[in-house]
Amino acid sequence: MTAEAGMVRLAVVTVVRDDLPGLLATHAGLRAQTLASYDWFVADGGSGDGTAAWLACHQNEVAWWRSSPDRGLYDAMNLALDAIAERSSSCSPPCSHVLFLNAGDRLADDRVLERLLPILGERPDTGLFYGDALEELPSGRLVVKRARSHRRAVLGMFTHHQAMVYRLVESSGPRFDLRHGLAADYAFTLTVLKQGLPAHRLPLSVCIFAAGGRSQQDPARGRREQAIIRRELLGLGRTANATLWGLQWLALTLRQKIPWLYAKYRFSSNEQSFLS
Repeated sequence: MTAEAGMVRLAVVTVVRDDLPGLLATHAGLRAQTLASYDWFVADGGSGDGTAAWLACHQNEVAWWRSSPDRGLYDAMNLALDAIAERSSSCSPPCSHVLFLNAGDRLADDRVLERLLPILGERPDTGLFYGDALEELPSGRLVVKRARSHRRAVLGMFTHHQAMVYRLVESSGPRFDLRHGLAADYAFTLTVLKQGLPAHRLPLSVCIFAAGGRSQQDPARGRREQAIIRRELLGLGRTANATLWGLQWLALTLRQKIPWLYAKYRFSSNEQSFLS
């Protein structure tokens, strides 16, 4: 599959389990878009809170959905990728790119796709697009978490996974490595970058990130998994990995112990974002 100008269609993948309110928030953000050139793929891990019933009642708004137990977040994403590949082989137009927007995550505003899709069409050979993310502070104020350059991927994820759009090249494209329960998105992104296709920094905020995910609940495990991934995919040795581990620990400690200082360094006001 390739994306040519005017032939771009986005696959939005949402993974959910027992979070119907989050799913509804994600759905509302999609429904509000001024440009609806997307297909929604929802992988529910067998929720018991009415999620499956809601999906069954809204089948006309979902390109594909399932509700049954899986092996976790990244297994569900792989199932959705397989469904995209299968559907794209028989449907026209096929999906050319994919965005992973989990339950509770929302698009940054109602014009995200209106601005995003033309950029995807202008760059059909680009493998990865990434932009800023909005985060909601405890006060309710939205701030912009600026994306770092993809050239600094050795340091970790350079923006939130939900602010990344991947080109769908073929059905045998990369899948999430289930050995990594928290950092498989990092391995997936590095694999895409290693394919040699260009990466492009988007001039917009893509998503409003739902805080409180598993990677924030167990950051030590996330750092361990990232060290393994850097060793396997980037060839980093023990000393370099240990240095990066220390920098990540320092950033987390700063955020937890001196949040105002971390916010001053890492966030900027929403009014100063590309949205304005």
